[in-house]
Amino acid sequence: MTGLLDGKVIIITGASLGIGAEAARLFAREGASLVLGARRAEPLAALADELRDRGTKVAVSPGDVSVAADVQRLVDTAVETFGRLDGAFNNAGINQYGRLDEVSEEDFDRIFQVNVKGVWLCLRAQVRAMTATAGGGSIVNNSSVGGYRGSSGLAAYQGTKHAVIGLSRTAAHDFGPLGVRVNVVAPGATATPMFESMRETMPDFVARRIAAIPLGKAADPADVGEAAAWLLSDRSRHVNGVVLPVDGGFSA
Repeated sequence: MTGLLDGKVIIITGASLGIGAEAARLFAREGASLVLGARRAEPLAALADELRDRGTKVAVSPGDVSVAADVQRLVDTAVETFGRLDGAFNNAGINQYGRLDEVSEEDFDRIFQVNVKGVWLCLRAQVRAMTATAGGGSIVNNSSVGGYRGSSGLAAYQGTKHAVIGLSRTAAHDFGPLGVRVNVVAPGATATPMFESMRETMPDFVARRIAAIPLGKAADPADVGEAAAWLLSDRSRHVNGVVLPVDGGFSA
């Protein structure tokens, strides 16, 4: 068997830590060439050096997914460096705690800019590059189990994750005829730095969430990367418009 992603050029946003960084390591092991994006340049460069030392072809383009020029530069980097774009894992996102009436207008606007507008900007630029250079491709957007259910204290965040699912399902219809599949991974509790910060700010919420997982533990970030890798690969070639929970049975 060849690697799951052999020969593919794949963009990962939010690649500097957590799910994005572990996905980069996994995609590299599966044979992909990578283009990494994130706001923080130093950890992004360190990850790229790590992967290059292991023989992976890597390019980086630091930036903010809510800024159209940064997104276009990321996509242009893929095409200019590797001549094509085959896939993208749109993983970048931020969190916002607080009951709906407690969230400031500034915080509300910012989380929607990153988590929703950022996905839209990525989809738009990526589809154009994939159809022009590879005749199609596969895009995986990172949502959450909070994208199809509710809970107290994460109102703005969960609103954005519902929106990601809506955008993705529409994109599956819009871009399927162009040869571009669009799917969603929906992680539950995952042991990322963001989740670990919630242990301090919302300990009761985190304890309840983990207790409700039939497998009895939070996911490892690599578990989400595994699901995304399959959706990006040709082995899921007739899978389009799905929302794949990676939550240990939490939403079952």
